[in-house]
Amino acid sequence: MKKKLRVGVLFGGRSGEHEVSLLSAASVLKAIDRSRYEVVPIGITKQGRWVVSGDAERLLAGDFPDTGTLRAGDPQHTAPAALLAKGQGVIVPPMPAAGGGRGGSLVPFEREASSLSPAQDVLQLDVVFPVLHGTFGEDGTMQGLFELAGLAYVGSGVLGSATGMDKEVMKRLFLAAGLPITRHVTFLRREWEKSPKKIIARLESELKYPLFVKPANLGSSVGISKAHDRKELGPAIELAAGFDRKIVVEQAVGGRGNRTTMGKARELEVAVLGNDEPIASVVGEIVPGKEFYDYEAKYLSEGSQAIIPAKLTKRQSQQVQAMALDAFRACDCAGLARVDFLLEAGDSGRLYLNEINTMPGFTSISMYPKLWEASGVKYSDLISRLIELALERKMEQEQISYSR
Repeated sequence: MKKKLRVGVLFGGRSGEHEVSLLSAASVLKAIDRSRYEVVPIGITKQGRWVVSGDAERLLAGDFPDTGTLRAGDPQHTAPAALLAKGQGVIVPPMPAAGGGRGGSLVPFEREASSLSPAQDVLQLDVVFPVLHGTFGEDGTMQGLFELAGLAYVGSGVLGSATGMDKEVMKRLFLAAGLPITRHVTFLRREWEKSPKKIIARLESELKYPLFVKPANLGSSVGISKAHDRKELGPAIELAAGFDRKIVVEQAVGGRGNRTTMGKARELEVAVLGNDEPIASVVGEIVPGKEFYDYEAKYLSEGSQAIIPAKLTKRQSQQVQAMALDAFRACDCAGLARVDFLLEAGDSGRLYLNEINTMPGFTSISMYPKLWEASGVKYSDLISRLIELALERKMEQEQISYSR
């Protein structure tokens, strides 16, 4: 019998998207093909402590109630949450496994550094699926650790993850690739604290209300708000500044007018899958239950609607898919990404590339798996394909010479 690949499913983390990660991981752990993979759930607490359970299967099979705090379920009543509370602490040594065995390892952190030689309580892994969203997980930091440890892992590498997280750097790459983006201004929190009037004057001279104010490095719409006038702009900047040192302010897409007469842009999304030869899913559309698709609309309220496939002409769909692949390549992504667009209202509305997400949500209501399901790829098969892509990328890296 062929030996199962040992897959570490990593979740939690220190970012503002910790709870979303728990829900995503719960869905992955439930759907992954256990006939092909030996699954090792690995959690990271909000304080940054890595934990793994000696009785992981019992936790995964546990009957945890769904209290409905988030639309996908209560993250505190998932198997991942239980593991975070009860698991044994571990570390990932930043060095490849010796002897050409499995790709990398987890070591109980209570052991002394001098005893990090192979032993029974060292847990070897073939590949890691980092179901981590936001900073310290999706931004290149975790990917750098995997590279040092010689681990195959799902998703983009250090560069792709970092550029996919930083909205300002991302936009620079999109511009260099000739892709259309919205008008925007970027500034540092220190600049805002030093001279808020100067920042507001700059924003009002270069952009027109309404404006979207965002932390440069975060996802799931955490810290994002819409400012319709100067009165709302200051608090919006303060909110974003609480989540990052760099703030991006974008001019809204949709047309001119006030908050009641302005044409509303359509929010389109495409899922991308692959490494050097990526493919794009059908195009989907989000109709937010609120004024825009913020954290509450994504995970708390019931009013948002997903339309898959989006009601577009064949030409429009092909344009969106082609731009999604261009964005994926521009950021040097790998494995997976969700690419988001804004389409102006009206028959001749212009299409704008909004952003790319290198580790999109995997909850039961997330768009990435739903887009692939509508494209003919089942959820469990999608997980398997992502693991295959991680191993393919690792094999390609092993062909590279790092010394003369």
